[in-house]
Amino acid sequence: MSEQPKIVVLDGHTLNPGDLSWNELKNLGEVDFYDRTSSDEIVPRAKDATILIVNKLVLTREHIEQLPVLRCICVSATGYNNIDLVATREREICVSNAVGYGTHSVAQHVFALLLELSNNVALHHQSVLNGDWSNQPDFSYWKKPLIELNGKTMGILGFGRIGQKVASIAMAMGMRVLATHRHPERDALVGVTFVRIEDLFSASDVVCLTVPLNDKTRQIVDAKMLKRMKPSAFLINTGRGELINESDLYQALVEEKLAGAGLDVLDGEPPRADHPLFDLPNCIITPHQAWASKEARQRLLDITVGNVASYLRGKPQNVVNG
Repeated sequence: MSEQPKIVVLDGHTLNPGDLSWNELKNLGEVDFYDRTSSDEIVPRAKDATILIVNKLVLTREHIEQLPVLRCICVSATGYNNIDLVATREREICVSNAVGYGTHSVAQHVFALLLELSNNVALHHQSVLNGDWSNQPDFSYWKKPLIELNGKTMGILGFGRIGQKVASIAMAMGMRVLATHRHPERDALVGVTFVRIEDLFSASDVVCLTVPLNDKTRQIVDAKMLKRMKPSAFLINTGRGELINESDLYQALVEEKLAGAGLDVLDGEPPRADHPLFDLPNCIITPHQAWASKEARQRLLDITVGNVASYLRGKPQNVVNG
């Protein structure tokens, strides 16, 4: 391997829009940076690359077969379903990802969404600005009922790092916690009860999705599962938009089969401007930003650079296609 490998960052803007430093990566080789790259631009930009760094950019078999010197792909994210792993295995191209960088930030965002649904902070702030408080005969008022979380049940679908952090915060707020997990004996946590997914949806006042996206979890939240939820329950998704059948969720929200949803992700991002969920007052949507605190992005950058450095030392880490 040459002393100055060619490293190409194909879609670096969301990771580092300018408030972080790429200097550690620059120390590892000759680096080309691109904020965004279209599918048609991948091969011309990456044709001489030994190492690619991508976030959400999709690398297909067709792309990979046209990159003869490519030896390593570092995904600056936890999810790697945007990479054709079969094609990389056939070429013996190492693919690594980054895990654990966003645990605290994503768990925090779960409760940002939940507290907005339970306390309607933005609604009441705007009401005050509109003059409603100044014109009230009483010292206090509320435009929607306020909901106390203490004593409520939080159901967590997926109990990895983020799910466990959500559980610890929920318990600190006095919530009962249910969870689903393939290995409950491995990750047992005092205060958490492991149940079947059907029972989790039926018993929970809040259902939080932190499960990875795969063939088994794609659209796992559908009409059948939504019917199990309490009409007073909230659904929170900071995982992947494809976990939810959005048509079924829309119908459930319109018919008030559940009280509300807080979504940081959608099936198809960026979404179209006329997305039907945008019109619903009981659905809060943020633009896939739970992971994006500066602190979390710095950890992500550090892990990604570490993956590059480890590969160059001949000891790849965080390999997902081994």
